[in-house]
Order: sequence, then C-alpha cells, then structure tokens
Amino acid sequence: MIDPQLLRENPDLVKASQEARRSSVELVDRALEADGVRRSAIADFERLRAEQNAFGKRVAQAPADEKKALIAEVQQLAASVKDAAQRSQDAEADFTTVVRGIQNIVLDGVPAGGEDDWELVREVGDIPTFDFEPLDHLALGEALGAIDMARGAKVSGARFSFLTGIGARLELAIMNMGLDRAIAAGFIPMITPTLVKPEIMSGTGFLGEHADEVYSLKDDDLYLTGTSEVALAGYHSDEILNLSDGPLRYVGWSTCYRREAGSYGKDTRGIIRVHQFTKLEMFSYVDPADAEAEHERLLAHQEGILQDLGLSYRVIDTAAGDLGSSAARKFDVEAWIPTQNAYRELTSTSNCTTYQARRLDIRSRTETGKTAPVATLNGTLGTTRWIVALLETHQQADGSVVVPEALRPYLGGLDVLVPTGSN
Repeated sequence: MIDPQLLRENPDLVKASQEARRSSVELVDRALEADGVRRSAIADFERLRAEQNAFGKRVAQAPADEKKALIAEVQQLAASVKDAAQRSQDAEADFTTVVRGIQNIVLDGVPAGGEDDWELVREVGDIPTFDFEPLDHLALGEALGAIDMARGAKVSGARFSFLTGIGARLELAIMNMGLDRAIAAGFIPMITPTLVKPEIMSGTGFLGEHADEVYSLKDDDLYLTGTSEVALAGYHSDEILNLSDGPLRYVGWSTCYRREAGSYGKDTRGIIRVHQFTKLEMFSYVDPADAEAEHERLLAHQEGILQDLGLSYRVIDTAAGDLGSSAARKFDVEAWIPTQNAYRELTSTSNCTTYQARRLDIRSRTETGKTAPVATLNGTLGTTRWIVALLETHQQADGSVVVPEALRPYLGGLDVLVPTGSN
C-alpha cells in the first residue's frame, strides 16, 4: 500500500506513477476523495466522543435530582457516538479498499510503458556459437535421462515434468550452489511453507492483477505460493523489527506453483514455463534509505552465480507497466538460449520499497523512537529454469554437456554429462 501522506501531499507524483504503469489515474482521485471522507468521519467520531466524555463528567458531578433528567441525553449521545464510530470504520474500510488498488510508486529512472519498453542495463559474456546444429534443452535432457515430460503429463497433465537421474541432481546442485553463496553473504536459510493465508498472499500484492496465476484451495481458504517471497514477507507480518545491526536477510527454498493463465500456446515444449518448479529466493528487510543499495547487492549476487555458471546474459530495467503491483523497480536477468536465438528470463530482483510492509504492518523503530514501515526486496538465486540455459549453452556435438567448473563440487566432481539413451 502506498503512503497515505504521500497521496495527500503529492497526488501528482502518484498519478504520474500510475500513468507510467498504464494503470488507472482516476483511481488516485477516488482515493483522495475516500481519504477526505475517512478523515472527516474520524474527526466527527473524536468530537462526539470528547463530548460524551465531558458530558459523563457533568453527569457524575450533578446532584441526584438532576441525574435522572440527564439520562436521556446520555443515551442519545451514546447512540450518536456509536453511529459515528461505525461511519468511521466504514470510511476506513472504503479508503483501504480503494488505496490498495494503487500500485507501488515507481522509482526515478524506471522506463514507462509495457512489457516491451524495457531498457538495457548491460550485456555480459559472448553469445555461444557451435560448429554443429545445437539441440534444444528437451532433446538434450531426454538423451541424458534428465527430463521426462511425457510421464509428467501422464501423471499430472500438461506443463508438468519429472526431473530424473542427472536432471534431479542438476537441480539440487544449482540450488545448493546458490544456497552456499547466500549463506556466505549473510542470508539465513529457510524452508518455507508453500500454503499461505489470504491476508499474506494479498499483503504481498499477488492477489491483484496477477490473481489468475495463483492456485487456491477454497475449501481450506489457503493459496499455493508461486515464490517463497510470499511466505518470507509474511514471516515478520505484524512485527516491529530491530534493524540497528543492518538488514535482515533470508533465503527461502521452496516448491512453487503457477497456473500460467493466459500463456496458452507459449513455451509448451520443455521446462521453460511449467506449473511446478523449485526456486531459491533471497529476501531482505531493510531501512528504506538503504533499499536501492540493497537492490544492487541482490543483483550482484545473481550476476555472480550466472557468470560462474558460464552463461551469457543481459540485465534489463523492467518497464513500469511490467513491474507487478508491489515492485517500484525490477531488474530482469535474461540468459541466452541458443536454439531460440534469444534471451529468456532466468531471474529477477525487485525493490518493493515500503509497499508490502505497509500492507503487512512490518515496521522498525527509528532514531526518534517512533516506528515506520521497512522496505522489502527479493531476488531469485536459483530455479528449475536455469537447467534450460545450462544444457543448451554447454552442449557438445555428441549430445554430452560440459558441467561448469563451479558446479562440479555439487555433482560429486562430475565434469561431463553423458547421454544414457532413450527413456
């Protein structure tokens, strides 16, 4: 949720952010109107309650023969206070509903526009070339005995797979490599729940425009998470944190679920766009003043591991309309996929400023002793999709795949993955 004070003091900034996102600008005016009604209702309630308190003292001090005559006024005033309290609560609820529809304020420099309006930050590594016709990741994975899509579809339906043999080991290797890097950087490892309550899912901003991506268990009033960011954000909900020694940093390992609604016909081959995958997610709680520096730090962790895996990639500054409701800025890191002759997203990192913390009531104590919302940030440090870029980038003419040196300790020293034949 955006800062109500910012809404009142600088509505033009909020409108500019909404416009850059190609979202409703009219919603800002509705929020301002609702805020005015809310503040007026609160003032009326507080005025009547003060009158009630003062009148109560008058009644207490009145002679016994006068008190009976004042009872009717006491009851009438009490009824007025009760009505005012209800109006105040209703106005607060209306304002909250409207203001929650406004997306996070984009940071300076974020490009305006939609999915295709990103700006290039940098390209790293040479585009891989081959003196043979490269195979795509599924053909390689099947030959290696690493990926079984057919049986995944038989058991669970389209966009499900089995990672088998070296495929399972490869995913665990990537995840463990990322986990070791995160722990060395001061992140606390977490195995997170993958089912969360509605207020946690909503608090992180995933029940807005992307609600159709989320699996829900209606009988249990729970949601399956598409990233451990959700559980990690909820971990400190309704708490006051101590950030005097610096940020709180967690890295969550979880299975993730996405419906992939609206992606019919896209990436139907292989494991690029599936309903279930594993992900390692960094999550930071920081002082808002340090959020942009923390964002660069998370991005550096991501780039470091991709470089050590020998992948060619680019970093893009995502356009405002493609940020999602919670992020104020997001960097996508896209690896080169040889058989698609294109960069494809492997990981991203988002600065959500205080947006999620306001919705989840996560605060820290300031130097003045008061509390204020913290900033939250997230970034992926390993996921199933990385197997796609690894197999295609490091393949050889005979269908074998060279294991990047940095990954070999996590595969028992294995340096080459060799085809095993048909599944």
